[in-house]
Formats: sequence, structure tokens, C-alpha cells
Amino acid sequence: MEKEWNMIEVLRHSRHDWLNKLQLIKGNLDLNRIDRAKAIIDEIVIESQHETKLSNLHIPKFASLMFRANWENNIFHLEYEVLQESGMLHINELALTEWTKEFFTCLNGSIHALDENNLAISIDSQKGGARFFFDFSGIIKQKARIEKFLAETCTIDLVITVKEFSEHELAFEVFMPVSNG
Repeated sequence: MEKEWNMIEVLRHSRHDWLNKLQLIKGNLDLNRIDRAKAIIDEIVIESQHETKLSNLHIPKFASLMFRANWENNIFHLEYEVLQESGMLHINELALTEWTKEFFTCLNGSIHALDENNLAISIDSQKGGARFFFDFSGIIKQKARIEKFLAETCTIDLVITVKEFSEHELAFEVFMPVSNG
């Protein structure tokens, strides 16, 4: 069952993340690691720019899923970036969001919980639709489960192309054409 996020919970998690980042900066400054503190600030700026670009695509349900993914009980760390921002995406956002939630569930059940698991999603909005590049690194313990999921969820509105798949890496592209509705 999906958790309902209220404003207080969102603010609490966001504040916690910001305090962690400030503590990292302060700790590095206290240790006179000025270059590392500057690098952390640069990382925060880039992350904030990607949040802004994702928000500007006007796909709020999907954006919300991306924003809160690392606050939920996923056994992977999510990073995302928007490669090209061309304004509002006119795609089936509900289908994309539901598919991504199902993929997260499948991935959580298919990877080794005690490994360093990372998922990066790159979003490239285009005139005819949007491409979502998924790049996972970690230990995949149930490869067949993921293969089945990807094969069964590929539709006319959601074209999935696997680029690489091994016990330690999964890279694929999801193309979602402009919706007619």
C-alpha cells in the first residue's frame, strides 16, 4: 500500500536532508577541507537545478515520486537528471508514474539489500515524447524477475529497450510518445 505524504512529512524529510548537507559542509570546513566543502555546495546546486528542471516539465506525480524516492524504504539510492528541458511534457504521466512505481517494487525485490545499489534516471524531453534512461549498478540477485517485468510492461505507449543487463548492471531506455489526450 502506498504511503500518503502530507506537507508536514515532506517538510520534515526535506529539512533533515538540508541539515545533513549543512553538517557535511560545516564538518569539512572545521577540518579545513575547503575544496571538499565547495564540492559539496556544487553538488547541492546541481541537484537543485535538476529538481527545478523536473518541476518545470509539469509532470507533478512523476516528479513527486522522484523527489521522495530516497525517503521511502527503497534499497537503492536514486539520482535523476533532466538532460534537455523543453517545457511541458505531454505524455501519459499517470501511466509513467505507475510503471515507475512498479519498477521500483520489482527492483527492490530483485537486488541484494546489503549492497551499495544505485539507480540513475536521466530524462530527455523531445518533440515526439520523452526518453527515460535507467542505469542501475549493484548486485542483482533475481535477474529473471526483472527480465519478466520489462518484457511484460513494454507496450505501444511505453517502449523499453534494454542496453545492458548483467548481475551488476542494468541499463535500459523507456520511450514514451506524446499522448493524444
